[in-house]
Amino acid sequence: MTPVVADPARSALARSTRLRYAVGSLGTGGFGTLPGLVLVFYLTDTLGVSALAAGVVVTLAKVWDVVIDPAVGALSDRELANRGARRRPMIVGAIALPVFFALTFAVPAGTPALAAGVWVGVGFVLCTTAFSLFQVPYIALPAELAAGYDARTRLLSTRVVVLTAAILLFGAGGPALRALGADENSGYLLMAVVAGVVIGLGMLVASGVAPRSSGVAARAAIPRIRLLEGYRTGMAALRTSQPFRALLTAFVLQGLATGLMLAAAQYVATWVLRSTDAVTLLFVALIAPALIATPVWGAIARRIGKERAYLIASILFGVAALLVTLQLVAPGAWIYAPVALAGAAYAGMQALPMAMLPDVIALDARERGTGRAGVFGGVWTAGETLGMALGATVLSIVLAATGYLSSTGATTVEQPGSAIVGIVVSFSLVPAALLAASLVPLSRYRIRRHDVDEPERASA
Repeated sequence: MTPVVADPARSALARSTRLRYAVGSLGTGGFGTLPGLVLVFYLTDTLGVSALAAGVVVTLAKVWDVVIDPAVGALSDRELANRGARRRPMIVGAIALPVFFALTFAVPAGTPALAAGVWVGVGFVLCTTAFSLFQVPYIALPAELAAGYDARTRLLSTRVVVLTAAILLFGAGGPALRALGADENSGYLLMAVVAGVVIGLGMLVASGVAPRSSGVAARAAIPRIRLLEGYRTGMAALRTSQPFRALLTAFVLQGLATGLMLAAAQYVATWVLRSTDAVTLLFVALIAPALIATPVWGAIARRIGKERAYLIASILFGVAALLVTLQLVAPGAWIYAPVALAGAAYAGMQALPMAMLPDVIALDARERGTGRAGVFGGVWTAGETLGMALGATVLSIVLAATGYLSSTGATTVEQPGSAIVGIVVSFSLVPAALLAASLVPLSRYRIRRHDVDEPERASA
């Protein structure tokens, strides 16, 4: 496999390339946001599945995603070897995901809780499989599209602008679409059909930006990789690349924190703010600052370095989450202020590590003499998925431990005070603790600007 080297054409990416790549985040943002926001709530408060069982359903699907991601990474590298591009699995995932997404939310009204849980579990497993086919090679592309420390920051900053807009679109628009249904079941199905089509279209646009290797000779230089070797090579990447271990560990812990807050948002809106519409306002408060802050974090990174800017963003997010704990003693609309601070920090927590990952891949390729972008992408996606999945799992455990009462769409219940405490803690104190833990591996990330740019200039 040929190493990633500097290319002046890749150092100054065309605006159309950046935009087409960024449109893929309509898919990643939509699929990352909407199930995390509504799926557990759909299971517990519409289908009557217990909180603990709902957590098991979501977690099993995500664990399956974690299992297949390294294999998809190997498949992606093999596609590059045999066909000169990673786009074929991306296209397959983009076409399949809307179908399976609609299936997940198509449980007929009156279905027994056990059967409903199995239905959702099977549908969501199929969804995560399709998403992995797209997401793993999508994560690998920046190292092939752009060269240089700042060029990758610009590429990923554009992506994160679209990503944050997608989170707002799906986080606010999804519940709004759900409300248009004649009942809860038809509302969820309407939401899934419309959202699935938008997700799939975004993925298809981004699939076309995958670069092609020129000529058979270039492809022949890349060895064939067996799918089962994806697990071995993934573990080897973790073992041999200290910067990758540090960056991935920090990102997974932060994914767990944000996944937990995302899953808890609907519960905060319903049982703390006492308004199901408040979930839309929470997302506006989170994403509007992120849209503004993304280019700001890019400018800060160019001035002080991506790793230091990422550390600052992480600390700000943890402080904002900790402030929300005060909802236990003074619940009210003031929650939108710390959520807005978290949103501004979240923009940096997304853009900066994703811009740091291509640097890790490029340095690894230079040191080894061979590239393994698909392998890194597969392990990264598995870690990100695991973090987000465990967020929903932690929430379900906290809700079960604090006495949360499940219900069907036709039943109204009143939650005990202990359950309200569990909801607030899940949205504030626990995420803040996870952010604090993520600072330890982040402080051990060793790549700096001169490590990336000086060798690439010399190579060019």
